[in-house]
Amino acid sequence: MLALDPEAAIQELKSVALEKAKGAELLRIYWYDATGFKGPSSEQTNLANLDDVKLRLALVSQSGERQGVDSLIVADLVELARLGSICDAVVLSGDENIRIGIQIAQSYGVRVHLIGIESSRGLQSRLLLQEADTRREWNQGIIEQILSVRPSATVTATLGPSPAPVSVTVAADLDPRIEKVALALVAAMDEAESKGVRTFLETTYHVPPEFDGKLLGLCRAELGRDLTIQERRHARARFSEAIKARGKGA
Repeated sequence: MLALDPEAAIQELKSVALEKAKGAELLRIYWYDATGFKGPSSEQTNLANLDDVKLRLALVSQSGERQGVDSLIVADLVELARLGSICDAVVLSGDENIRIGIQIAQSYGVRVHLIGIESSRGLQSRLLLQEADTRREWNQGIIEQILSVRPSATVTATLGPSPAPVSVTVAADLDPRIEKVALALVAAMDEAESKGVRTFLETTYHVPPEFDGKLLGLCRAELGRDLTIQERRHARARFSEAIKARGKGA
């Protein structure tokens, strides 16, 4: 699994923008992604709370396809150019579907600078490359500053002693294995993941969807049955408390 360092990515984007548009000020960075019906992930929520970043979310279809991302990019490019809000646009993409947005923005006098990933010739649309005013590739060194490999954390269904020293009050009729699963899941997360989840909890007050499903699935496997409503609430509460406790100890 790849882990994104959003601050490093933003810094690289700012560097290119300020180099290409000398003397101009950064308006903002538009970050495009897609989300399912459960809402934004913890990583997306963390991005949305960063300075100078405007998160734009389309929807992921039931088949797993991202629908509407290209349309959002085109709409923003065209509107910002039409209003005279930008003189240059730095675009990190390889999709030919946004070519019409670049063409229209250029008709308003905007210069478009395209970023690709080395070697971009096989990853970016040839027609898109031809439309851009300038082209740049991010090499392996830059990518290694932005992305890192995150080992896949596994939590087995059969659990030993609790790995996290969190003091909680457990109702007598709730299976103690639920708490152990929640604490083990938190203990298996790296610091970037736990930080993203803490930010998510501070803004939405519920467990991020990508961890909620994993948490309940592990509890279900441990107990060998579906959880009751009270047990699901208990699992989420223990998970949230453990994440917050980990943040205080960092």
